[in-house]
Amino acid sequence: MLFTVQVCSFNGGNRDQTKRKMIYYVRMSSYYITVLGNDRGFTMNNPWEEISLDDYENHMSLDSVKQLQTMNKIMGKQFEAYPVSTAMVLGVAGGNGLEHVSRDKYRTVYGVDINGDYLRTVSERYADLSDVLKCLKVDLIRDADQLPETQLLIANLLIEYIGYDVFQRVICKVNPEYVSCVIQINTDDKQWVSDSPYLHAFDRLDEVHHQMDENSLAIKMQEIGYKDILQTRIPLPNGKALIRMDFQKG
Repeated sequence: MLFTVQVCSFNGGNRDQTKRKMIYYVRMSSYYITVLGNDRGFTMNNPWEEISLDDYENHMSLDSVKQLQTMNKIMGKQFEAYPVSTAMVLGVAGGNGLEHVSRDKYRTVYGVDINGDYLRTVSERYADLSDVLKCLKVDLIRDADQLPETQLLIANLLIEYIGYDVFQRVICKVNPEYVSCVIQINTDDKQWVSDSPYLHAFDRLDEVHHQMDENSLAIKMQEIGYKDILQTRIPLPNGKALIRMDFQKG
C-alpha cells in the first residue's frame, strides 16, 4: 500500500528557523515502512543493488534450496535448444550457467544486470568468453530502451522482480525469436524466500516481488505475439518448484 507523508524540517542556518516541507512517498508492509522517494527527486535504489553476490550464491546453492545447481542444468539446455547465434541473459548475477555458452554456436551473448558488482565478477569469471560475452548494466524497469536485439532471450527467476508489464516491454525492445524463462512456484506466498542463514540479505525483496503463475505468464506472452512451445516443471527440495516456459514469436 502506498502513502504520502509530509515531513517538516528546519533550516538550522536561518534565524527565522524557516520550515522546509518535503513529501515522502512510502510503502507500508506488515512490519516496516520503506521510503520510495520524495518530491525533490530522491529515490531509493533497487534491493538487488544491495545484495552481495556471496550471500545470493551461498543461499541459492544450499542443499535445502538447490536452485543454483538446478538453474545451471536448465541453462545448459536453454543455450542449446534453438538455432540462434545471439542471446541475452536477464538478471545474469554471477554468471551461473555461462560455461554452457559455445563459441562455435554463439557470436554474442549479453549478460544484463542492475548490479555493477555482479557484472564485474562475471567479466572476471568468464574472461575466456570476452570475445563473445558483453555485460550490460541496465535497470530494466527504467531503461529497457537501452537493450539491443537478440535472437534468444533468457530470463530465469527474473520476471518475479520486474512484473509482467515490464517484461512485455523488454521483450518488445529486444525482439527475440525465442524466449526461455523460469519462474518459481511457491506453496507459501508469505515465505517465498527459502529459509537459510542468509535469509535477511533478502529482506527488501518484498518491495519488488510479484507472485507468478504459468497461466498468467502465457496470457501475457500471447498478448505480444508469442506462443507457448515448451513447459516443464522441476521440483525443488523445499516444496517449491521451478517452471521452465519457452515461447516463440508468431
